[in-house]
Amino acid sequence: MTNYTKLPAVLLLADGTVFHGKAAGKIGTTTGEICFNTGMTGYQEIFTDPSYFGQIMVTTNAHIGNYGIHKEEIESGSIKIAGLVCKNYNILYSRKEASESIQDYFQNDNLVAISDIDTRALVRHIRDKGAMNAIISSEITDLETLKSMLAEVPSMEGLELSSQVSTKEPYYYGNPEGSLRVAVLDLGIKKNILRNFDDRGIYAKVFPAKTPFTEMEEFQPNGYFISNGPGDPGAMPYAVETFREILAAEKPAFGICLGHQLLAEANGIGTMKMFNGHRGLNHPVKNVVKNHCEVTSQNHGFGVIPDEVRASDKVEITHVNLNDQSIEGIRVKGKPAFSVQYHPESSPGPHDSRYLFDDFVDLMTGKLSW
Repeated sequence: MTNYTKLPAVLLLADGTVFHGKAAGKIGTTTGEICFNTGMTGYQEIFTDPSYFGQIMVTTNAHIGNYGIHKEEIESGSIKIAGLVCKNYNILYSRKEASESIQDYFQNDNLVAISDIDTRALVRHIRDKGAMNAIISSEITDLETLKSMLAEVPSMEGLELSSQVSTKEPYYYGNPEGSLRVAVLDLGIKKNILRNFDDRGIYAKVFPAKTPFTEMEEFQPNGYFISNGPGDPGAMPYAVETFREILAAEKPAFGICLGHQLLAEANGIGTMKMFNGHRGLNHPVKNVVKNHCEVTSQNHGFGVIPDEVRASDKVEITHVNLNDQSIEGIRVKGKPAFSVQYHPESSPGPHDSRYLFDDFVDLMTGKLSW
């Protein structure tokens, strides 16, 4: 195990609020938009979710690292969060399947973190004040210097980040003899989405974020999938145009999270930066078509504008968040395209919504229509 010394560290928020704690992970300085996740498990999946790119994660669970790091529990090839804030940072771990400690993992992936923070007080502050940028440092303690550095960090609103986390070259996933083919536009896709496709006999070709529709069409897919990812959907005209071309071609299409927001944009519905966003494993969503509730895994700081969805004659609402009535799912009238704001692959989280992958299969095979 790598040597670990609890040096002093500082967390400074954009509104001037300061928290003092202990260094964790790599000694250094990092910046990003601060947000929190209410999940009680699944920290490794959260760390590697590309949708968190550019964000400093606050974990509300009191213990992080207690079950170690397992190489099979990753959602991408590397840690994607910009930094971590936690209360109890556990170097020793209990699970025999784990291959290394969280400290080794963070040092190997150059992640700066801070522990011994009153995360309850921090989360209450963020809930009241909203999303904002922050800086963590275990090498600089002068607050004026940190304030100057933090002032240079751009707002998440207006940032296009998907092209930074997307695959650089196309690749295949699944069995080439699969009964269905899906072209995947990778805006920051999680591996468990691809595993859910593979489980259903889908052979996928994953394309870089800015791939033209005509190039994806050469794969001769049965359907198209637009993935989750980081950043502002309003700063992604290239992806909106791709989705419009998919819709114009009358091709079956499914979008998750960022893909949901882009489907809305492709139908003339605007998106917005949320006050805090939704991040956790326990968000109740009502399927208004089937009239049932599902507990969902969520991770997003942007959303579709509810009033514009309700006023649209192009889409209909399929899912609604029961906490704040935000729009969690839509489908396009007269076209085989639908999307949800949450994560039905649920890694981590409950499996209530995995039926949506089956719905996509049924849409591609002609068993489902609206």
